Amino acid sequence: MEAVLTGLRAAAEATRLRLLALCAHGDLSVSDMVRILGISQPRVSRHLKVMCEAGLLERLPEGAWVFYRLAPTGPGAALARAIVGLLPAPNDTTATLALDRSRLEALRAERAEAAAAYFTTNAQRWDELRRLTGAEEPVEEAIVARLAGRPLHDVLDIGTGTGRLLERLAPLASQVTGLDQSRAMLALARANLDRAGVRNASVRQGDLYALPFPDASFDAVTLHQVLHYVETPARALAEAARVLRPGGRLIIADLAPHDREDLRERHNHLRLGFPTAEISQGVLGAGLCPGEVVDLPGPELSVRLWVADRP
Repeated sequence: MEAVLTGLRAAAEATRLRLLALCAHGDLSVSDMVRILGISQPRVSRHLKVMCEAGLLERLPEGAWVFYRLAPTGPGAALARAIVGLLPAPNDTTATLALDRSRLEALRAERAEAAAAYFTTNAQRWDELRRLTGAEEPVEEAIVARLAGRPLHDVLDIGTGTGRLLERLAPLASQVTGLDQSRAMLALARANLDRAGVRNASVRQGDLYALPFPDASFDAVTLHQVLHYVETPARALAEAARVLRPGGRLIIADLAPHDREDLRERHNHLRLGFPTAEISQGVLGAGLCPGEVVDLPGPELSVRLWVADRP
């Protein structure tokens, strides 16, 4: 009962209700909310601090920035959603909420424009890689097929990039989370998820060697075209295994062994694909059970899928 009272007290202020309503639509930074609400940064930060302490919001550091969203779990999570559900829909009779929503949509449109510019700048790079491995859809479909039908509450995509795989995983789970080191890629992923209307996804900045999650946090973890950029793949696999729950599944999609040395310089590949023996050794060392291996040939390079489960 005390947790409910604390949450109600924390939300019992007009500006805080506006902030809760905004955070229900996805991850927002302090500067985003300052811009939308038109009030000072210290006031916004103070309100957010109170609601985080009450468990209504979750705080997500990202370098020098901090993003906020409705708490996905914990005693305040259900209360936060219940409070938001009681707020009137934005319309002419709720001018303040309607204006907030309009400003949020304008902000999202700017994000989408910036993301499109980033993608255009890097389009040649994406197109070249796509010519080597072929279309992304068969790989994504193979990943989804090996997770469909499993009891999935939380799913993590490490090295999420543009967030494309998160869109495919979102219908399978209650909550999907993407992790990437690049703020530019996270901005692109947020814009793509907003445009696709995905509401059960969030992205976070972090290091795949030190995932910012407790042990046994996820029912499934994916590593899609990530390991060939990694100095010590076995260490990355061990960290991915750490956050898997008992019975959870790890899916690795990466390049099969090849001899394209030019990719080291042109695309910063550290590894020229992986033999199955190396991946199997890595997942065994991480305490997982190696499972199915699937080859997906491309025009020049083959993608290989490795499945491993935590006992």
